[in-house]
This record gives sequence, structure tokens and C-alpha cells, in this order.
Amino acid sequence: MDKPILKDSMKLFEPLGRIKSRSMFGGYGIFVDDTMFALIANDQLHIRADDMAAKEFKTLGYKPYVYTKKGLPVVTKYYALPDSWHDNSEQTLKCGKQAWNSARQEKATQSVRRPSRLKDLPNLRLAIERMLKKAGIESVEALEAKGSVEAYKAIKQTHSTEVGLELLWALEGAIQGKHWSVIPQARKEELANHLS
Repeated sequence: MDKPILKDSMKLFEPLGRIKSRSMFGGYGIFVDDTMFALIANDQLHIRADDMAAKEFKTLGYKPYVYTKKGLPVVTKYYALPDSWHDNSEQTLKCGKQAWNSARQEKATQSVRRPSRLKDLPNLRLAIERMLKKAGIESVEALEAKGSVEAYKAIKQTHSTEVGLELLWALEGAIQGKHWSVIPQARKEELANHLS
């Protein structure tokens, strides 16, 4: 992490709590307690925007970060702040705090509104839903009851081709309601150890 802008941003947001960064969307996501609220990409600080903040940011001429996935552009909720953000750290911190609070509220709402279909859980898609159903896991509740390790083992037994450990992380993330990349390495290793 030798990017000065990432270090500066993480230092600026320290008053919010335990700051971490992780590779996300071709840049670096900035997190407090596993909730991402800012992004460093193209040497710019981007702040997450809810609907209200997005309108304000657009009025100010801020642009959302766009990255390419499978050859298609993906527009994110993260808006690039002007380079002058360095000069007004108090305002930037306030902006970051609002973004973090908004992201936490959205996360809490999402965890209450659990999807009814397996494919609608984080990290899962129709192909994985089919693999789970073939393994006898028909619902979100069944997946949660079985747990990621047992679900992974069941898929391995019923699937004709080799499945990688990424599927185990995906299942764990789906159960926890988060993207697999934010699962701590220690937890990944603990899960992998249960396979042997």
C-alpha cells in the first residue's frame, strides 16, 4: 500500500473507527468495521453516495466511478471528489461519515430483507443455485441451516467437475450477507481446515 492518496485518506477517516483497505473494483475500498464507504481509484478519492447525496454530487459536477466487468461498463455509487478535498479535511471527513452511516443503514436493511431465492444472495447466481439444488439444498433457510462447509461438500459430491475454494468463500459470504472478498483470511482458513 504505497499509494500516498490511500494512506492520506485512511489517516483522514481514522476518527470513524478501525480503518481497513482492500482491493475493490480495480481500486482500493476503504472500510470501517467491514462497511465500505470510500474508494481510491485512478488516484482519486471517491465517496459512496445514497440517492440524496448522488443528486447533490451530480449538481456539484462530481462523476461516478465506472469500471469494466466482462467487457461491460459498471457505474458505481462512488463519486470522485475534486482534488481540493485535501484542503478541506473537515468537510471530507463529514462527507465520509455520512457515507459510512448511509452504507451501514443500507446493510442493516438488506440483512432484514433476506432474499427468498438462493441466486439472489450475495456472490450466488443461477448456476450456483442449480448446483445447490442438485445437492439437495433447495432454499436460503436450508443453506443457512447446513452452513458453508457442508453445502460445499454436498456440491462436491454431486457435481461432476472440480469446484474451487472460491465457491466455499462465496457460500460463506452468501450466508453472512456480504461479498466473499470481505471475509477475513483467518475465517477462510478456518473453513478450509474443516474440509480435511
